[in-house]
This record gives sequence, C-alpha cells and structure tokens, in this order.
Amino acid sequence: METFLIKALQLILSLSILVLVHEFGHYIFARMFKIRVEKFYLFFDAWFALFRYKPKNSDTEYGIGWLPLGGYVKISGMIDESMDKNQMAQPPQPWEFRSKPAGQRLLVMIAGVLFNLLLAFFIFSMVLFTWNDTYLPLKNVTQGMEFSQAAHRAGFQDGDILLRADNKELDRFGVRTLLDVADAEKVTVLRNGKEVVLTMQEGLMENLLKDKEGFAAYRIPTVVHETMKGSAAERAGLLSGDSIVRVNGMVTPVFSDLRTALNNHRNQEVMLDYYRNGSLQTTSVNVDSAGTLGFSLRNLYQVYQTVTVSYGFFKSFPAGIKLGIQTLKDYVAQFKYVFTKAGASSLGGFGAIGNLFPAQWNWQAFWMMTAFLSVILAFMNILPIPALDGGHVMFLIYEVITRRKPSEKFMEYAQVAGMILLIGLVLYANGMDVVRAIFK
Repeated sequence: METFLIKALQLILSLSILVLVHEFGHYIFARMFKIRVEKFYLFFDAWFALFRYKPKNSDTEYGIGWLPLGGYVKISGMIDESMDKNQMAQPPQPWEFRSKPAGQRLLVMIAGVLFNLLLAFFIFSMVLFTWNDTYLPLKNVTQGMEFSQAAHRAGFQDGDILLRADNKELDRFGVRTLLDVADAEKVTVLRNGKEVVLTMQEGLMENLLKDKEGFAAYRIPTVVHETMKGSAAERAGLLSGDSIVRVNGMVTPVFSDLRTALNNHRNQEVMLDYYRNGSLQTTSVNVDSAGTLGFSLRNLYQVYQTVTVSYGFFKSFPAGIKLGIQTLKDYVAQFKYVFTKAGASSLGGFGAIGNLFPAQWNWQAFWMMTAFLSVILAFMNILPIPALDGGHVMFLIYEVITRRKPSEKFMEYAQVAGMILLIGLVLYANGMDVVRAIFK
C-alpha cells in the first residue's frame, strides 16, 4: 500500500505540473492577443469543483476540479470540450477567439505544446546541472547482457557485450540502443573476447512487444553488499565485497547463475567459492527454503566503472535541450509500433504511467520522469485529432492555406467525434491496466 501511495502521489504531482504549464501556455497567449479566458482549471470540474476563485474585476475564474484527468482553459468564442453552443450562437465579439486572425489563433493553440517542450528542456537542464550525467558505458559491462527469448531468436547470447549497430557505436543502454538495434542490418557484439557480427532480421521490435519480456538486462556479478543479521550468509562468514563465483563447483559468474544454483539446492548445505581481496576462499552455507542466503547485492554502479559528465549552469541548457530533442525523437520513433497488434496490446493508462515512477521517493527520478512525460504530452497533443490541440491546428492550417474557415457546425461535429475517440482510447488504455493487474 505504501508503494502504491508513493507512486500515486508522484503521478498526481507530475501530471498537475504538466497540466498547469500546458494550460498556462494557452492562457498567456490568449491574454497576449486580448482574448478573454473564462476559466483556468486544474482537473475537470464536471458538476462541481473542489475550489474556485474569481478575482475582482477579472474575467477569469480559477479552480481545481475533482476529476484528475487533466485540466483546461475555457477561451471565449472557441469550440472546445465545454461545447458552449449558446455562446457560439451569439454574434462574435472582439474579445473572442473566433474574432482573431488565424495566425493569432494558431499561436494560442500551439502554445500549450510549446510550453510543455520548454518545460522538458528546462527540467532536463536542471537535472544535469544538479546531479550531473552518470552513466554506465556498455563496453564497461564486462559480463555482458542477459537477453530475452525474442533477442535469443535474433541471434544474441547471454554474455554478449553490445558494441555497434551497423556502424553506430552503442555507448549506453536505453531506448535509443534498442531502436538502433531494431533498425540495424547488422549488430556487432563482443562474445568470449571476439567480435561477432549478427545479421538482423525484420520484426525484432514486434516480437519483443508480443513476448512482453523486454530486450535485455545487465548481467551483475555476485558481489555482496551487506549480509542480513542472523542470516545464513552472516553465519557462513561472508562480508561486504566478497565475490561469489562457484556453488558446489558449478561456476556462477553472475547473480542469475547463483540464483539458479541456489534454487536447485533449497534446504541443503552447499559449498561456496568466493574471492575476498583477490584471494579465493571456500565456506559451507545452508540454503533456505526460498533458495536464498540472506544478503543484498552491490548494484551496477558499484560493480562496473561508470562515467560522469558534469555540467555548469550555462552549459546545462544546450545539453538539456539536446536531451529533450533526443527524447522526442526516440518517442516518435517508437510511436509507429502502437499501430501493430502487439503494440496496441501493450498500451497502458494511468496505472502503467504510475508504475514508471520509483517505489521510493527520489527527486532526480521524479524530475526525469516528469520531463519525459512532458515530452509525451507535447507530442500527443499535437497529433491531428479533433479535440486535441493538433486537431485545432490542422483546421487552422487549412484555413490559412485555403482562406476558408470551416463552419462552426462542422467544428462541433469534429469536436464531438474527437472527444468520443479520446474517451475510447482512455477507457481502452486503462482497461488494459486492469486486465494486466488481474491476470499478471
């Protein structure tokens, strides 16, 4: 329950920041062009609001709704989710959205997306400035990777060290690495000290989505971080820094090998070979019924040599912008897989998004995830779907090119169609969360 609450709180805080910034973009540009903004709300206020306030001599009511699915600004003379047909039936007024030139209306509509991108750039910059950029080069992962079944079928073997996708050097593991591998004709790996070139077949990404196992994970050597009080590991004399390499003579170079060996010897006494300060030692230990010894493992950054790139305040901004643009490119590159059968079945709603946040509060992780979601929100909102900013932009571009304004009746129908589509997608995505929670 505590983990759920921590993730839920991070999700709500993150989305609140993103929604406020997005809607403020629309608001500030509308006010810049002297367009009246009637409401500025965080969350939706269907039937009632948790909080509302209208300053004296102000046209705008500010508030917090009860339905945390987003937020909105109600702009006078605009066909939006409020579907205020009474207002639209009245003669146009100078302060209304519909009375302004197409160029101004276009800027108002893209302002939310622009502000989300600027927010992402700023957050990425400040994260780099505050915490620097510490990463683990793939070439330093001396034990290589453990690959999923789909990756095995593509020719990868556990222990392979990823080197190049075609002629592109693979520096760090992440989404970009997977996309490079999936799009490559040949991938070069280091296997048993020798370079091996794998010829890639089409469909790797689709197979990964279908299997839902991911592509690969780091292989971590079994180096003891800390033994639990009263555990078998403590009784056997294991200490922090000990590196376990064999169980009953069977070589266990990485933790997954050790785990398999211990599972095969539950409730039994085994002989462990381990290195301490470069010296090979042996001890006997009793494996419990769960196949564990009672110690925590040193993490990747404690075992392998990392690289840290530091950024001063001013240098952090171009680096943050570059990271934001690369994040956007990577997300756009992945988006095409949404339209495959395997990709559609992998869609998730608020539950899936919440699970992206760490189980324990970590400000660096929180801000990185918020910046990532800000990029996604910007991209999703600019899609040419009626009821989204991109739908309004599409019709405005049509108006600029043809010098013909779509009729208000057409815009109403398009808005309704777009809202039905979006509600359907939200229900489907969150329904998939429920299905996965039930059948996991």
